[in-house]
Amino acid sequence: MTKASSTVSSETPKDGDRANLSRTFKYLLATQFLSRGIPFIFNSWIVRHLTAEDYAVYAVQFHLFVTCVLFLSREGFRRACMRADIKFDGASAKDNAATLLKVAWMTFPLGVFITIAACVFVFWWQGLHLSDPYAQAILINGCACILELLAEPLYILSQTLFLLKLRLMVETAATFSRCVTMYLLIVNFTNTEKGIAFALSQAAYGASLFLGYWSYFILFRSFRSSNLFPFRLGQVMNFDKQLSSMCMLFTLQSFRKLILQEGEKMVLVWLDTPYNQAVYGLVDKLGSLVVRLVFLPFEESSYATFARSASGQSPDKMKNLGRCLSEALKLVLLIGLIFLAFGPSYSYSLIRLLYGQKWSDGEASAALRYYCLYIIVLAMNGTSEAFLHAVATENQLKRSNDSLLVFSLIYVALNVLLIRSAGAVGLIFANSLSILLIVRLFLLSMSSFSGLNQSGVIGTFQKFEKYCC
Repeated sequence: MTKASSTVSSETPKDGDRANLSRTFKYLLATQFLSRGIPFIFNSWIVRHLTAEDYAVYAVQFHLFVTCVLFLSREGFRRACMRADIKFDGASAKDNAATLLKVAWMTFPLGVFITIAACVFVFWWQGLHLSDPYAQAILINGCACILELLAEPLYILSQTLFLLKLRLMVETAATFSRCVTMYLLIVNFTNTEKGIAFALSQAAYGASLFLGYWSYFILFRSFRSSNLFPFRLGQVMNFDKQLSSMCMLFTLQSFRKLILQEGEKMVLVWLDTPYNQAVYGLVDKLGSLVVRLVFLPFEESSYATFARSASGQSPDKMKNLGRCLSEALKLVLLIGLIFLAFGPSYSYSLIRLLYGQKWSDGEASAALRYYCLYIIVLAMNGTSEAFLHAVATENQLKRSNDSLLVFSLIYVALNVLLIRSAGAVGLIFANSLSILLIVRLFLLSMSSFSGLNQSGVIGTFQKFEKYCC
């Protein structure tokens, strides 16, 4: 074994450490803090140098395009592969990695198809031509998505190996490259169309992810390119059928989940003005900062912990899972209540300080006040969803998919109704109501998990509903 290989192998946690919630949360929190904190500081500067129309393109329209493509292409595979009970210890480590990668590589052809379909849809919907700067920006964003998808199989492998430091370094470098690219294009190349500048910065982000993950696994993990692309003539169809079936199930669920996650932006782009899009984009980036910095890494680490614990053979595992879920829900409820207590009072001052009077004297301050309630709703939903995806059987996931379809329709209807009467504030209300319904559904479905210690979880949900109402 080479020196580099042995050094990196020592960073890979042993099986007993992989389900350690505090360790996983620590690295994911650092990753989110850097990958979200850097854009937050940069966003405070860029808002002052863009018109409302340009900021709507940056914060809502392009964000929606990239998120839809990437979420539909890879989210199901990420969820399913983290549940896979694949060991990476001993002489068979590379063979097991090949088993995982054969399934993970399916994200690329799926992603290319979705990217092309999304570009064609945007061109048709807005009547664009290739000579239009907006059309060129859409194509550049599509190429950026494909670059990210080329790195996705190695991202999945690194997450399964719990190489958390790798993700921290790669995502931080990619985020920094995106911000620097956008700054240089806006400040030094003032004749560049703003949409082109936004798209090129996204391409820099995707290229950095691609180079970071591939360089690490080829240079420092003693993997050859043939190991990382484990397809041979005559063996293309030789892959884990059960894992691929679970990936497809989660991918189908991601279509419905995407509507719940990004439906308000779809309605904004469809029905509302660029100014209201910019207001909502501003509030969403600021208000969701705590969600991305604290709750998202907590959700991801909780999912990893629940998935590893559920794959064990302990007779008391469901009771232990119930206890872990109860403690996790109490923690996110406490953090959410802190923001609900202090956030509304300081919303105006915060927007005035960060973005100036142009934004603080408009609808943004009121929208941020209501977003503080939305934060606590998101926190409870994220943790309960992580538990469901980690321990549910295939039949339970299918029933969950059917329920999500119903809630997606309710959600879209609420968005359309409330955006006309209350603008950005109406969208936040619609989001909160729909997610509250989903949380209630999760509470009702807990009886299907036999042996789960439900008393603590139910008590926490009752306290949550009391505060919300």
